[in-house]
Amino acid sequence: MSAVETIDLGFEVSDVSGQKLHSVSNVPSDATVGELVEALLSQMKLPQNDPSGRPLTYHALLEREGRHLHAAEKVTDAVQAGDRVVLQPNIDAGLGAKQRVVSSEL
Repeated sequence: MSAVETIDLGFEVSDVSGQKLHSVSNVPSDATVGELVEALLSQMKLPQNDPSGRPLTYHALLEREGRHLHAAEKVTDAVQAGDRVVLQPNIDAGLGAKQRVVSSEL
């Protein structure tokens, strides 16, 4: 069994508020953005559920390009040394569990 090669990228990951920062240096050459996000959620102690208890899904925003990275992208293909990646929770707008019914009758 061969060892997986790691690449020294040297980039920073933060939460949306910028209060939680994490430096990433050695990344496995075959690691995907989705795998990186999953690993960082626990390391950075980011919330896994919203206030209603529903699971949160996070996306990685690459600040240099101003775009969300796809979970299947390889980290080494998308991120460059010195980049900053922001982990953003996916926010579903809506009324939540209690749906308000509006009558069209007057």
